[in-house]
Amino acid sequence: MSYRCQLYGLGVLADKIIPGVPPSLVSKIDLRVNLGSIPHWLDDLSQTENETVYVTDYRDESGDPLLRVFRLQDGYFKFAYADQTTFLIDQNGTEVWARWSEPLALEDTATYLLGPIMGFVMLLRGVFSLHASAIAIGNVAIAVMGPAGSGKSTTAAAFSTMGYPVLAEDVVTLDDCGDHFLVKPAYPCIRLWPASVKALFGSETHLPLLTPNWNKRYLDLSQNPDQFQQQPLPLAAIYQLDERQDETSAPYISSLDPSQGMIALVANTYSTRLMDKQMRAREFSVLSRLINDVPLRRVTPHASVLRIPDLCDCIIKDFAKLNSSHPTRATCALHV
Repeated sequence: MSYRCQLYGLGVLADKIIPGVPPSLVSKIDLRVNLGSIPHWLDDLSQTENETVYVTDYRDESGDPLLRVFRLQDGYFKFAYADQTTFLIDQNGTEVWARWSEPLALEDTATYLLGPIMGFVMLLRGVFSLHASAIAIGNVAIAVMGPAGSGKSTTAAAFSTMGYPVLAEDVVTLDDCGDHFLVKPAYPCIRLWPASVKALFGSETHLPLLTPNWNKRYLDLSQNPDQFQQQPLPLAAIYQLDERQDETSAPYISSLDPSQGMIALVANTYSTRLMDKQMRAREFSVLSRLINDVPLRRVTPHASVLRIPDLCDCIIKDFAKLNSSHPTRATCALHV
């Protein structure tokens, strides 16, 4: 079986349906995905042939790292998760293999594939990505950036219920076009914790489960064509989610100076710990231009998830002020 779809602007040919990613009539194949199988030679490699390039600080209940990343012979990369899910990626980011063990299912593996694995694939292909969600406002995109658990996905879902199409909910591409940065559509699905589902839709069970083995749920944006932005858009502003505050003035927005902005961007660049020296040098160049070209703003959300709509309104009003002060930012690169 062959399955064609679009992911982050890439034409993908997979041997199975990728949960959360609708089929697409793509003519050019940029990435091949093999789900459920890995080349036999991988299991024959000795430990001396594996160069460890990253070990996460996070541990499972047994004390084992949740993720180890190895560089193998001929430039391949191996992602080994503590739950026995394994990915193999070629050095050019043109082919991915995945293998998992029961009780895990394809849906569990897809959560890795669509997030960290695709973030690394894009890096190998020369495209940096932010750990962020992206929303279309008019003919441009804004990114809502922050670490895991900061509320990026909940904010994106809230924007979608207000009529603003979503481009991405986890990996936001920074496709460098010289005079602007382009965000390419990811996939029409937003993953949400039950508390967020209840806050946005009134019940924790309003949306279907993401996988049989996890209590996260998902919002399917493909059911409404106006909820998912299917064309790439130029990035016009970045909003960094700060710690939530239980104060009446929240949510509110403040400015970030260039040094603060650089720290925030580096901290939220996907696969930053897997970059070699050449990649890091290019990253610094790209992020330096990004700071000069795209406004970075700090957002302080309210502690209550019920105030997420207020957060969206706050961002919309702030973005309108940015556009009135710098109207060219709202209209740049509209030829894309």
